[in-house]
Amino acid sequence: MVGPSSGSLLLAGGGALGPEIWHRFVELAGGADARIVVIPTADSDDDFAENWPGILPLLEAGAGQVTVLHTRDPDIANTPEFTAPLEDATGVWLPGGRQWRLVDAYLGTRTHAELFALLERGGVIGGTSAGASIQASLLVRGDPETNQVILAPDYAEGFGFLTHTAVDQHLHTRGREDDLWEILEGHPELLGIGLDEGTAIVVQGDRAEVIGQSEVLVYDGWSPTRDARVFRAGAFFDLGDRHALGVLAPEDAGRDDSF
Repeated sequence: MVGPSSGSLLLAGGGALGPEIWHRFVELAGGADARIVVIPTADSDDDFAENWPGILPLLEAGAGQVTVLHTRDPDIANTPEFTAPLEDATGVWLPGGRQWRLVDAYLGTRTHAELFALLERGGVIGGTSAGASIQASLLVRGDPETNQVILAPDYAEGFGFLTHTAVDQHLHTRGREDDLWEILEGHPELLGIGLDEGTAIVVQGDRAEVIGQSEVLVYDGWSPTRDARVFRAGAFFDLGDRHALGVLAPEDAGRDDSF
């Protein structure tokens, strides 16, 4: 299975996210009863006050409780005192920034393990931009020096909530439509997922649903041609079998049904 066997993932492509994305994440976390932990470590700042503006979209979307958890020290991230807020969280949100900062602080630590535990008990992990790419098994643009390098050998491992995948973001906005093919040439077993800004996928098991305003491109390393499949809001895709599952009817979904 590519996606989590329990719980949900939400991966967004950066930029301004519409209310449909924020509301879906909060709904998956429990709505008014949600206990959401925001981990903003991908950001370059170190001061994240309780009223940090990054939590406002979650509160505006109806989350009952939002707290901020941050460290740059993997030794601290490995302590039960630090991870205590994650133990009863129903959702975790990973904002954007640079992927390598999340790797340095959390990969292989107790915090990383608690994120998997959150999924196992039915919670949701979401993130945008760097917070989306880090959820894959292979990390794209992890080089600390530049985000123009698609694969950095020393920063190639993601958190692995999605197995056998690589996830890129800001796809059309930054002209990255062909970049994932570079990874798949060396790793044809992987599935590439490219997310444009303002757009996200919700993953439960192997089923991915597209929400938002732009497009998601899916790259199959085993495909005989270099043609990514294009999906828009309301479309469903099977990440395991790598095929489309259909489109929600507009009257059922209230979303754009083209893909």
